[in-house]
Amino acid sequence: MELTWGGLLLLGVLGAAAWFWFDSLGAREHANEMALETCRSTGASLLEGTVSFRSMRAVRPPAGGLRLERTYVFDYSLDGVTRRQGFIVLTGRQVDSIGLE
Repeated sequence: MELTWGGLLLLGVLGAAAWFWFDSLGAREHANEMALETCRSTGASLLEGTVSFRSMRAVRPPAGGLRLERTYVFDYSLDGVTRRQGFIVLTGRQVDSIGLE
């Protein structure tokens, strides 16, 4: 079986797509853990039990290289009645910031 340049390109694109998919799943899982931990530490309830993807951009951190910065939002309640929104910003798997309304 002979592998052509087109086949190599297709294989590379599929590999990059698979990497992006699994990296995104891992980042979202980490954001979920951080949202739950933040809610527990403040006495809030995490509503819907998950975060939602808001945005993504490429950034160059001070350490160099190119990383993906992802922002996730989540809803929480302090009193069980009022719905508020928080956010988590991750660069790679590192938490840059967490904010509560």
